[in-house]
Amino acid sequence: MQKGFAIVALASIAGTALAEGSVILPEEGSISRSEGQAAFERIYEVVTHPRCANCHVGDDNIPMWSGPSYGAPQPHGMNINAGESRIGAEFLPCQTCHVVSDDFNTAPHAAPRFGIAWQLAPVEFEWFGKSRAEICAQLKDPERNGGRDWRGMVEHLEHDASLNGPVAWGWSPGAGREPAPYSLDGHINDMALWGAAGQPCPSGE
Repeated sequence: MQKGFAIVALASIAGTALAEGSVILPEEGSISRSEGQAAFERIYEVVTHPRCANCHVGDDNIPMWSGPSYGAPQPHGMNINAGESRIGAEFLPCQTCHVVSDDFNTAPHAAPRFGIAWQLAPVEFEWFGKSRAEICAQLKDPERNGGRDWRGMVEHLEHDASLNGPVAWGWSPGAGREPAPYSLDGHINDMALWGAAGQPCPSGE
């Protein structure tokens, strides 16, 4: 395998799930620290984009609205609170508006949808508004990433995308919404490159 590259055999498009096991993982240590840091910079751009960050919020359980169409970041409209369940069971279930569908192409101003039940990310995955250093430390900490090593993080992304979940939706959000930067397969590749490089965090942080 060529040094510096992971390979995704099948890319995802809206309504077409990514096949699990698509990534050919580079050998650990085969990727340089500088390549790993460059991969993390792209990872950071993705995870802090509104398509990803708006549902990665803290224990106030309030999803955010941010991005080009919103101006300044603001809490989700209609006083939405997902509660400790993170699915809105205590108040108004997320699925009241965010229905389950493999068709991401919602009409403008309609609630977005994807192929699994809509919910906030676990509170341990909070990264809305966090710095590079904070997010880097969080992504590599098994106590805050679902008990995963870097290979498990790649598998997590693949699995979610295979279900047409939020990972796939981020690049096909429908209704004229700005997608996450780069591409789904590029993001999964970057997670593999960063992991094989030893998960380096930004220099000086």
